[in-house]
Amino acid sequence: MRPATIVIAASIGVCNALSQKDYTQHVNLFIGTEGPVAGSAYSAGNVFPGATLPFGAAKVGIDTTRWNISFAANGGYTPDGNVTAITMLHESGTGGAPTYGLIPQMPLTTLEGVNLLDNITYMQPRTSPDEASVGYYKTQLQNGVKAEMSSSMHAGIIKYTYPSEVEGKHILVDLSHFIPSAGKKEQWYSNGELEISDGGSRYSGYGVYREGWGWGGDYRVYFCARFDTTPVEARLFSGKATDPYWPNTTDVRPVFTNATSIRGGTVGYQYADRIGALFSFPQNSSVVTSKVGISWVSEDKACQFLDEIPHWDLQKVHSAAKDQWNSEVLSKIDVHTSNQTQLEMFYTAMYHSHLMPSDRTGENPYWESEEPYYDDFYTLWDTFRTLHPLLTLIEPERQSDIVRAMIDIWRHERFMPEGRSHNHNGRVQGGSNSDNVLADAYVKGLKGINWADGYAAMKTNAEVQPYNNFDFEDPSGSTKEGRGGLQDWKKYGFVTPDRGRCLSKTVDYALNDFSLSQVARGEAPEDVAVYLNRSAGWQRTWSHNTTSLNFTGFLAPTYGNGSIKAYDPLSCGACDWQSISYEGVPWEYSWTIPFDMETLITLMGGPEMAEKRLDTMFIPGLTQSNQGGNSAGTTIFNPGNEPSFMTPFLYNYWPGKQHKSARLSHDLVDQYYNNGRSGIPGNDDAGAMSSWLVWNMVGLYPVATQPVYLILAPRFENTTVTLGNSGAVLRIQTTGLGSGPYVQSLKVNGIQWDKSWLSHEDLVRADGSDSLLEFEMGAEPVSWDSGDVAPSPGHVTIP
Repeated sequence: MRPATIVIAASIGVCNALSQKDYTQHVNLFIGTEGPVAGSAYSAGNVFPGATLPFGAAKVGIDTTRWNISFAANGGYTPDGNVTAITMLHESGTGGAPTYGLIPQMPLTTLEGVNLLDNITYMQPRTSPDEASVGYYKTQLQNGVKAEMSSSMHAGIIKYTYPSEVEGKHILVDLSHFIPSAGKKEQWYSNGELEISDGGSRYSGYGVYREGWGWGGDYRVYFCARFDTTPVEARLFSGKATDPYWPNTTDVRPVFTNATSIRGGTVGYQYADRIGALFSFPQNSSVVTSKVGISWVSEDKACQFLDEIPHWDLQKVHSAAKDQWNSEVLSKIDVHTSNQTQLEMFYTAMYHSHLMPSDRTGENPYWESEEPYYDDFYTLWDTFRTLHPLLTLIEPERQSDIVRAMIDIWRHERFMPEGRSHNHNGRVQGGSNSDNVLADAYVKGLKGINWADGYAAMKTNAEVQPYNNFDFEDPSGSTKEGRGGLQDWKKYGFVTPDRGRCLSKTVDYALNDFSLSQVARGEAPEDVAVYLNRSAGWQRTWSHNTTSLNFTGFLAPTYGNGSIKAYDPLSCGACDWQSISYEGVPWEYSWTIPFDMETLITLMGGPEMAEKRLDTMFIPGLTQSNQGGNSAGTTIFNPGNEPSFMTPFLYNYWPGKQHKSARLSHDLVDQYYNNGRSGIPGNDDAGAMSSWLVWNMVGLYPVATQPVYLILAPRFENTTVTLGNSGAVLRIQTTGLGSGPYVQSLKVNGIQWDKSWLSHEDLVRADGSDSLLEFEMGAEPVSWDSGDVAPSPGHVTIP
């Protein structure tokens, strides 16, 4: 009994030591807020730098804009934009038209020259750089007001410090506020209701909004707010429907009322009145603090959420947020290095990997359930590759909850989510990538999931044609859920050019059906061959005669009669919803068959020719497409978009070539990531880019849908990965790190290793014991990986 007791005590000691460390000191919330042009958020990471908790339902931060609203960022933040409000709901890292920026407050010091229905008349420049740390944000406005904010799970606290010399001390609540976009998929205010009570020290109500990037009709957000100071005056106002971001187009002014409640018009009416409130505080009130709770269910719940902050001390809320981030997230991977830049990059990436989806358990307005509920899957096309496998490894309980939520959405809405936001199933960029998330969880043995229902949800994606929602960007099939090109897939084994994104959909659907075959092995063995054979459909679009850059054989847009649409494998045109491939050129997509690399290498002309082709992906100057404005570098490999995520590490499918993956892992991180404001090469995509960075710095890469990790090259001397709540840890020890990026030798759990990959069971051991990886690094490439290459479990040959 003594040895076991010692082991348990040691594990507890490690956990306690990790939880006591303050990892938040290494988090820089401004990484990814700026693009290549200093001061602009154009082509930036679009991350949300405000205050929130892990997967927080409330995300409290400033909304900024520039007159050129094409520079607006989905997270609401631009480095040099003017502040238009402090709001409670934001996304993080996503591209396209913004969503949210809702339930606002805006501090004012004068009403002279201000039209409360026109953001442009009261928006404020910032007079000094904003400050942010985990759980805290501060901005200094030109009108002299300092605004500080923090957040609990469903509520925010905002502290306003006014200049003593100003006479006006106001807070504006314009319920029609939202983050604007350049026009396409613009979100809109619909209507709302607002009530003031307790002499104006409390207000509550709801706002109704619609659309944004993920489309969707009217949705309602409830709120409940309090001030610690009773205003001398609290007035409600209304105004006709106008756009708050276009000045000089209307002379509409607010109409004030002495009533204590106001409604924006008929529910659902598109041109309902804009409504708001103006609170004016005593001249001697230099500090005013507000708390705002939000709910998707009711005003009462929004008021109850204020109890998450039972005091008026913003610093206490900030401290509690730091503690929660340390204990629940950042301590899950403890790294040792003297390189402060790497520490900042790593822990900021960990932070960004835990912002979305939003945990709205108990906050589903449409049905009651004992299951967890998550929203803002924005989008699974981005996150299935690296974000969800990261959660599966370090937070399996959380990932189980997310999978359960996805299955529960299927139970009530017929399809699992893909690009869901504000309780609307969303927009589907490619395949039904919820299948990939479920398969990855299944093969890694996540507990507590009803897999009979999970597999039924996957079969819905694979067999049920979703109705066409006639998205103007691609009216050829559904973009709301499921597989819009399923009729082609089932008839031909591929998607034809008659439907948008035919080539990328084809490879996506192939991986989706491979995912079904993985889960079917345990849940429906009779289906394994069906979906495994269907997953080989990508081979039917392989053009053996197409040549590019002296290489022959590429995925090609193929019609039902077998003819090929004229195309260039180096180009996808606009790379948008009606292009042949989405946010990636055919050269890139021709590598995205992780379940059957064996067949792919054969079709490319064998190992030697395929390796040369893979080398070509990283030659500068060969790129020919601007993939949705989210391109980085000049190689065909694009570090700014997800189709290229795994490509640098495919050398692990050749014996003795792992050193090329290791070299690229180091070089790509060093070239495209840094700890500056533009330190992410493209939209962070709900943590997709950040989780890719986490994996690279740890030295592994997950092959999503398989219990397989490709071995790269660790960046840290010692890494301790906590494996959920099991008490077990994975330790990664590295010697010779300063000598070079190449693995010289590796031991796995004490055994000398000769394979360039690991199984999930090598890391998460069946007996619950700790696991250990021991790397020796050096300056010269060594072919230590002479054993079996990474598997191709979906290998199928089509005659």
